[in-house]
Amino acid sequence: MNDLTQTPEMLIGAMAARAREASALLAQASDADKARGLELAAQALRDHTDAIVRANAQDMDNAAANGLSPSMLDRLRLDPARIESTAAGVAQVAQLPNPLGEVIDETRRPNGLVLQRVRVPLGVIGIIYESRPNVTADAAALCLRAGNAAILRGGSEAIESNRAIHAAMIEGIGAAGLPVNAIQLVPTTDRAAVGAMLRAAGLIDLIVPRGGKSLVARVQEEARVPVLAHLDGMNTSYVHASADPEMARELILNAKMRRTGICGATETVLLDAAFPAKRAVIAALLDAKCAVRGDMAVQALDSRVTPASDEDWDTEYLDAIVAAAEVNGLDEALAHIAAHSSHHTDAIIAEDAEAAERFLNAVDSAIVMWNASTQFADGGEFGLGAEIGISTGRLHARGPVALEGLTTYKWIVRGTGQKRP
Repeated sequence: MNDLTQTPEMLIGAMAARAREASALLAQASDADKARGLELAAQALRDHTDAIVRANAQDMDNAAANGLSPSMLDRLRLDPARIESTAAGVAQVAQLPNPLGEVIDETRRPNGLVLQRVRVPLGVIGIIYESRPNVTADAAALCLRAGNAAILRGGSEAIESNRAIHAAMIEGIGAAGLPVNAIQLVPTTDRAAVGAMLRAAGLIDLIVPRGGKSLVARVQEEARVPVLAHLDGMNTSYVHASADPEMARELILNAKMRRTGICGATETVLLDAAFPAKRAVIAALLDAKCAVRGDMAVQALDSRVTPASDEDWDTEYLDAIVAAAEVNGLDEALAHIAAHSSHHTDAIIAEDAEAAERFLNAVDSAIVMWNASTQFADGGEFGLGAEIGISTGRLHARGPVALEGLTTYKWIVRGTGQKRP
């Protein structure tokens, strides 16, 4: 626990200094040591399941008393199954191929110099996140496996859960002889600590925000440290005229309702005017207790549909609510997505391969799908292990960010005595 006389800047500065020292020690650790540390951390999560569940119960009670929405409570909730899933994700990261030292490319210059670009850690990474306590384990595992030290600042609503998970993680990596300061949890819920992290240029190498629009906006506005942005998941699923009706119904239902509170959930459904089973798709959502806010054409399909406002096309509900509109063909669907997408994940459901390929090429999002639920927008589902976030930007990393996205590169030049003329 920190000295309460410290200012937020002093606290973050001290944590960053310890993290820098830890990252140097990690550079000397073997890949096998880091993998073993994560395997032991995964086992520690399993061993301390009861303690983590008790800590989470405190957070859940406080969050319910503070009026958190059902979808946000679902993000916060931990049970033995979710803790096992988190532990399995940490163990999976331990088994992933080591990205460090990978030769990205190699060239030989006419003068005989051999140039290589080689993957190396980024250094010290600050993670600022809300609600989901599993991010404590996911982010820590990915950062450490890629040779980085992590400074984790979770939301106040998950403070007890985060502390319990952090304790298990450092127990595991410490047992493997790795520096426990490679994974540090900011001990205060004071929002000023976030500001101190954002201003820690030269101390923290990268900030990764994971949370709602207001958090990401604050980070992007205030940061003096490079930011790996994860914007809201304004995801659209477009049902093309050629879509198989049963597939369309099942995929739309899954994309919206499997888990409404995750960033991969579909928030807008576009139905092609020529698709023959529009009514069945809308009825399936309504029957599943999803509120549908539609344009006039969609309202005409079912009396339970309520009118959509202009704001609905730009709202990430993270709840059992969806906006739905009818479009006249692929061009209109593409135009709607271009106007309202957050460039996270967008999908087409179609049997027409030519239309699908045009959609995949035209939509400018980090993830574009054909005949698949947008809920697959997840690093684990992509075979990357636990993800640190889904980047909607265009620089450094895009889409699910896992090990490779947490590295940079350096140039290694080998010569035989060449002098520049």
